[in-house]
Amino acid sequence: METSDIDMERRLVRENGPALTIAKIAEPVLVDLGFRLVRVRVSGQGNSELQIIAERPDGTLSIDDCVAITRALSPVLDVEDPIAGKYRLEVSSPGIDRPLVRPCDFESQAGYVAKIELREPLAGRRRFKGKLEGFQDGEVRIFVKPDDGSEQDVLIGLAFDLINDAKLLMTDDLFDKSRKAAKKGAPSDGSELDE
Repeated sequence: METSDIDMERRLVRENGPALTIAKIAEPVLVDLGFRLVRVRVSGQGNSELQIIAERPDGTLSIDDCVAITRALSPVLDVEDPIAGKYRLEVSSPGIDRPLVRPCDFESQAGYVAKIELREPLAGRRRFKGKLEGFQDGEVRIFVKPDDGSEQDVLIGLAFDLINDAKLLMTDDLFDKSRKAAKKGAPSDGSELDE
């Protein structure tokens, strides 16, 4: 399967239960506003916390964006009423050590270290950690330490559809990128910079 045949914007679906219901409500609202849904989290009982993680297509999200999303989403959630009882809505950016949820995330974050967990084992392993090489032919490409203990990292491909969870890991390189972005007044949330 060619990369061009893959929808690079297709999101890994992790939510279930109330979070899945909320994702189905929130995503069209976000798209209409020009944003992408990254993840929905619901925590607590009674006084629940509802976190909507969103971003612009370029990976940025400002405070004004958070306000606009909250203002558009709150009335829709009030009407749909997907959470029993009171809850607190929080809209936030993915952050520096962001979750990786789309094929394009793995492409744009190539060169940085990520942790990936699969739904089912591949050659006896479910968890992989290494430097991202990108996305090609329906697979996330990542350099990992081999099981045989040798020093040379090997490049492997992990089928996108088998990924359960993936996120960047905080490293000095990622921190430096964020610091440079802050100095330039650019996004400091892990999105790419024009250097």
